[in-house]
Amino acid sequence: MATIRPLYPLSSPLKQKQSIIPSSSTPWIYFKSNLDSTVSSIQLHTIPYQQRQVAAGVAFNPSGNYDLSLFDDENDIQKAPPPMPPTEGRYEVVIDNDIIRRLDLSPFESATGIISPISANANSKEFLEHTIGFTINYTREDEYDPRELSEFPDIRLWFIRLDAVYPWLPVVLDWRAGELARYAAMLVPHQMSMRMGVVFNPEALELFIMQKVFVVYSWLKENDIPMPRLKTKDMARMLGFGIGDELFDLIDK
Repeated sequence: MATIRPLYPLSSPLKQKQSIIPSSSTPWIYFKSNLDSTVSSIQLHTIPYQQRQVAAGVAFNPSGNYDLSLFDDENDIQKAPPPMPPTEGRYEVVIDNDIIRRLDLSPFESATGIISPISANANSKEFLEHTIGFTINYTREDEYDPRELSEFPDIRLWFIRLDAVYPWLPVVLDWRAGELARYAAMLVPHQMSMRMGVVFNPEALELFIMQKVFVVYSWLKENDIPMPRLKTKDMARMLGFGIGDELFDLIDK
């Protein structure tokens, strides 16, 4: 059976709601968010690794209540180091309030040269080498608004549209600078904790990862990228999940 392995099982006081469909004991995935006036970068906490096999189940929690206190204790969570600086030479996509309001993808297209799926496929190796990152120059209506950028519906809607047009985008993001985690925060339900930062809904994150695994693996193969399985596994691992070869065997069949 196809398997995924959570890389970061947690010992935590958090309680998970009973899912409607029995799930794979997927752990909470914690990300710490550092926010300045314009750019939010998210980094994965270092959590002791305990490998275990888990069936690739899917579940959801319709209540949307994660039983998470804003001030939950994080005694069992080690502090993560600051995110690394942006990769030199990466494609930088700069967006602001007006671009976000109009759902305008032209800044992405002009910064990367991607104007169609065909152009993206032709330069796939170049995007993987240089990577892509985002600068979000977002001015709040209320300067004292404490929300993270990933909590603003209009920003999230822009990223949802971007992801709908270019669903393979996570694999070419600047992972080391936290762009993959921040991108996931724009698309995956989560809550904010004063101590832990971004706490993803575990089932939603699992669904997101599995969908991206299917899309990215196919895109890499179509563009003759070497070792597509390894690259796809690395992407999933950046968000805390290990992907078994059995899944790729099923896809290839």
